[in-house]
Amino acid sequence: MGEISYSGTELNASASQGFEPGATSSGRARLKDHAYRAAQSENHERSGEMALLDLDFRPTRMLFGGNLQTFAAFYFYARKLPEQAVHQHVTLPDGDIIVLHDDCPAGWQRGDRTALLVHGVCGYHGSSYVSRTARRLYEHGVRTFRIDLRGQGAGEALARHPYHGGSSPDLAAAVQAARELTDGSPLSVIGFSLGGNILLKMLGEAPEWGSPVVEQAIAVNPPIDITQTSRALSRGFGRLYDKYFCDILWNQLQARLKLRPDLVTVTFPRRPRTVREFDEVFTAPLGGFASAKDYYEKVSSAQLLHKIQVPTIILTAADDPLIPVEPFLNAERSPHVALHVSQKGGHLGYISRGSKDPDRHWMDWRVVEWVTSMPTHNGTSFSVTPRTRPIKG
Repeated sequence: MGEISYSGTELNASASQGFEPGATSSGRARLKDHAYRAAQSENHERSGEMALLDLDFRPTRMLFGGNLQTFAAFYFYARKLPEQAVHQHVTLPDGDIIVLHDDCPAGWQRGDRTALLVHGVCGYHGSSYVSRTARRLYEHGVRTFRIDLRGQGAGEALARHPYHGGSSPDLAAAVQAARELTDGSPLSVIGFSLGGNILLKMLGEAPEWGSPVVEQAIAVNPPIDITQTSRALSRGFGRLYDKYFCDILWNQLQARLKLRPDLVTVTFPRRPRTVREFDEVFTAPLGGFASAKDYYEKVSSAQLLHKIQVPTIILTAADDPLIPVEPFLNAERSPHVALHVSQKGGHLGYISRGSKDPDRHWMDWRVVEWVTSMPTHNGTSFSVTPRTRPIKG
């Protein structure tokens, strides 16, 4: 099993007693508490790639819970990458087009680092977490490609078919395009949320994909077991997220229908009220799946982690309100996959109380740290140093 590290209290990777979906919240808490105490021995078995990262996340005192971290990440100000990218169109075998937003720093040359960033559900190239991270990489000399999956962002009118959580062939086409555009320069791929699951699925399906195709990968808060994520959305506070995402999915579909009358779609018996209902009626049948259950089971990347041959980091949080931590603890992983479970952080949150980083977006700087630690084909490497005074408090 790959390396595991934790910030805050230690979390057991093996979770030998397992997890029962029907367990109470107190039962799940006891499982996590037991896990926190039991992981030290495996943590020291390998040094691995995780040693390159500063993984001690401490949440800001005002945002201690997972929901607060999740909300704050969308509103906590950070400069995004200006809209200056060159649009690279990638034509897929069925004629649909996905878009890569290519930002090339001044002085970049063949052999320097490149990164491909993949958004999550309902997202696009301009989503805050994507654009923020791309800007930071760009400022460190990394050429970045931000993908718009089918029908998203700049590709809204360029695809007849929808993307879904198993769109790994589309991502593979984007990877190949990025390689060709950069003449084979070292490539890191970063997937956020559902984009992380797509990335892990792609790597697990093609275990021979290592250097020089994808040098390394990072998946942040990926729903590696979508069935468990669906359950989390169906109870408690998760219902608010469920309605939020369902409404966006519905509205995005209606907007695309106006742009593309030839859009591949279905007739809904009523407006869907949950993401699972949307997937049952729309995503699953158009993706070639028998049902939402069949879709979730077949595209979840947990079953493929043991096949990954590319150096990969999975970063998640134990208090992520959308994605339960238990599947990460129980999944078999290859030695190339390092798991880091932060005790706090929410879903794509990780707003810190202040550190050596230039600002509080801890997640972004760990991605930058990992990507820029990779040697270039020109033999150069640079460290990540704050450009401004660290924020205190």
